[in-house]
Amino acid sequence: MPDMTPSANLAMMHAAEFAKELDKNKVTPGVLGFLVFAGLAVGVWFLMKSMTRHMNRVNFEDKTADAPAGESPETGTTGPGAAAKTA
Repeated sequence: MPDMTPSANLAMMHAAEFAKELDKNKVTPGVLGFLVFAGLAVGVWFLMKSMTRHMNRVNFEDKTADAPAGESPETGTTGPGAAAKTA
C-alpha cells in the first residue's frame, strides 16, 4: 500500500470507525440514492416527451419517400422526360 498523507490517513481512520457503527442489516440507499433515482426518472420523462414530439412530426403518409431517385411518384416513369410525358 502506498504511503498516505496524514490527512488521508485520518480520513481513513474516521471512515473505518463509521463503518463499525453501521448495522449491515439496516443500511439503506439514503438521500443520495433517492436523488440519483429521481434524477434518472426526470431524465427519462424528458426523453419520452421529446420522443413523442418528434414522432408527431413524422409524416407516415408521404408517398414520395418510397419512390426511387429520378422516378415520378405519380406515373412511375423515369428519366428527364418523365415530367413532359405526364403533361
